[in-house]
Amino acid sequence: MGLLSFVKSAGAKIFGRDDEKEIEKQAKAQAPDDQQMAAMREKLRRAKMEGRLKQQINQLGFEVEDLKIKVDGETVHISGKVADQATREKVLLVVGNTAGISAVDDAIEVEASEPEAQFHTVERGDTLSAIAKKYYGKAGKYPVIFEANKPMLEDPDRIYPGQVLRIPALDD
Repeated sequence: MGLLSFVKSAGAKIFGRDDEKEIEKQAKAQAPDDQQMAAMREKLRRAKMEGRLKQQINQLGFEVEDLKIKVDGETVHISGKVADQATREKVLLVVGNTAGISAVDDAIEVEASEPEAQFHTVERGDTLSAIAKKYYGKAGKYPVIFEANKPMLEDPDRIYPGQVLRIPALDD
């Protein structure tokens, strides 16, 4: 638990131009002046982002009891309860690996206590094989990292700079 850092400019883009147009339209309809319109625009933007993040978590099939997400600028505060450590870490990565998010304040409870995985921020030129060599001493262990990051990763050859990955301990 605590604050995890991410690369703000990297990650899935879940918020687009159409969302901004919709927010602008709603803000104009609800706010009587420019000052109130700016505040309304920010409130609507936060609410939409919170909804989209919850939607992402649910679409990937992660079960989080009493999930709460609060967007505060570039930081997301998240709480709830999950069955295991892997689910907790994957939920944090779904949220943090979103464009515009630079930090995730984690208050997720885990029912079954397990060791935490390490995290690796992908750099230009990284491959899962190179990352596996760094953490496990064997490039051939890349499937462990790939599996540990499913369903967010769909292809072991498709990682990008700034993306944060789970690196679990080996079960040998």
